[in-house]
Amino acid sequence: MAKADLSKQASDVATMFDQVAKGYDRTNSVLSLGNDALWRIATVRAVAPKPGERILDLAAGTGTSSVALAKSGATVTAVDFSAGMIDVGRERHPEIEFVQADVTALPFKDREFDAVTISFGLRNVQDPKKALAEMHRVLKPGGRLVICEFSTPPRAIFRTGYNAYLKYLMPIVVRVASSNSEAYDYLAESIREWPDQGTLSQWIRGAGFSRVAHRNLTVGVVALHRGRKSTSAPRVRRSRVAASAATLPTEQGAPKL
Repeated sequence: MAKADLSKQASDVATMFDQVAKGYDRTNSVLSLGNDALWRIATVRAVAPKPGERILDLAAGTGTSSVALAKSGATVTAVDFSAGMIDVGRERHPEIEFVQADVTALPFKDREFDAVTISFGLRNVQDPKKALAEMHRVLKPGGRLVICEFSTPPRAIFRTGYNAYLKYLMPIVVRVASSNSEAYDYLAESIREWPDQGTLSQWIRGAGFSRVAHRNLTVGVVALHRGRKSTSAPRVRRSRVAASAATLPTEQGAPKL
């Protein structure tokens, strides 16, 4: 089974997702008790795609989220590292452009996209901070980042209930709904290993994003994080020497400007 901590190997995780691609969307709906549709709606609203914009949907899987974004008239590029997921996505949604790629080394130029979004995929990346830096790189100035990811319920009573679901109930549901229970053992472990809302917000700021904020969904089981790429270059402070030189009086006899 692929490891869920930061030592996980991208190839192992990709192979695991290849194996569950066919029934992935159905199993997710069962495991989330139907909340996956609500989370998708909230994510699309946060991205706020507009006609003519270019949207990059990372960890897009079979393209369910990409289709929802494309309904606005935006041009959506769906990226995933699982060949199996992309094969299913292309079959179901031929109107969407799918690209197989690693989010830590995106095959796009700087400043290509108006918005970048990733849903339930960042915790599967071996180096999330590097992935965030790549998202910042491919965004246009003023571009929008939206991350929808499992998180930590802030209230103890909900944390206890959620952890009990992951540990006891979820394995039972998986055995009924999925042909690969090992893959969903990884899912539960990856959720437990993932940092809380505050830590992810710090990572997003560290990648260069401003206006970073998050909103909890379903009592904090999921959190929607947002950020913006600055529209201007960082201000460069003049050195004291340069500043002093600018205020020096002109030499005697020099022409005045």
